[in-house]
Amino acid sequence: MLSLAMIAGSWQQAHAQEETLESINLQETPWTVIAEETGIFDEEFSRVGVNNVNLVAEGAAEMIGAETAAVKQGALAIAQRMIYPATVHKANGVDSVIVWSSGPSNRYRAPILASAANDEVNTLEDLEDLEGKKLGSSRVSCYWSSPFEALDVAGLPMDTRERRGKVRYSSIDNTAVALSAVLSGALDATAVHLAAGNATGAWLSGKFKIIGHSPADGVYVNHAGRVTYFATRAFSQAHPEAIQAFLKARERTMIWATDHVEDAAEIVSRRLRLPLDVARFQITTKGQWEFMSSEPSAESVRNSIATFQRWYIDHGDTILAAHHLSEDELDDFVDDRFFEGGEYSIYL
Repeated sequence: MLSLAMIAGSWQQAHAQEETLESINLQETPWTVIAEETGIFDEEFSRVGVNNVNLVAEGAAEMIGAETAAVKQGALAIAQRMIYPATVHKANGVDSVIVWSSGPSNRYRAPILASAANDEVNTLEDLEDLEGKKLGSSRVSCYWSSPFEALDVAGLPMDTRERRGKVRYSSIDNTAVALSAVLSGALDATAVHLAAGNATGAWLSGKFKIIGHSPADGVYVNHAGRVTYFATRAFSQAHPEAIQAFLKARERTMIWATDHVEDAAEIVSRRLRLPLDVARFQITTKGQWEFMSSEPSAESVRNSIATFQRWYIDHGDTILAAHHLSEDELDDFVDDRFFEGGEYSIYL
């Protein structure tokens, strides 16, 4: 009888905790402002008792990776990060779980850029132009994982902590600083997501040129460049229905924005205070990630993580070599409940 009472008490406590979530903090991004303006967030979250969705502005100058710290400290409930950095943070102690993943990426998502005025650096096919020159970007991000592979395949490996390569590498976690350094000549190249809020305007200015892409058949495009949404384990256990509502809202918003591009661009422009052409670009460019298709298979996501972990470690990734996910940790990292066949899956 005591055991039954304890079980009942635990069940009631867990459900009471879930019911107390009346407000949720999320990233302010192109798709979330669309979801708010169209009423999609209100419709999905109200079904699970969440009556206030607070969108937190990150700011164009914020350091890459800040959203992970915000999730860890509870300032954000759910956040987006590409799967490579999400895995690195998990391996280094962030107790998080992946609740959503995109399918494979593409070669346009994180191109290598140089200044349009730099006549010495033009394409990766003209390999000699990059040898001994400098590339700077955020180390734990696609801005490293994409060019690292592209240059390695081209026979021009970047520096690591343990190996001097043919291309000097500097870790810079502020995209605006990296882009400014390229324009000033302090760096020869960088890599960014052209659809990122702190990069689109610079790209559309015409002051940069693309000099290389990730291999279309490579590890970044097919595995490390996937997009994920993640939450702390504690939040996912306490509020799975809120996460499910978030994921349903994302799918609905993706469809609506695709069908109403001009209306969506107007919302993004007004809410994020961006020029209309910048907002439209962030929705329609091939390299966007806000409106990517979902990956319903948890096993496919695990396979991608295992594949890119092995590749990067084998090719000199000192961060993953020092701390990477074991098979059990990897299995635990992807929360099956939100993928196909799971209790809180959005996939029929």
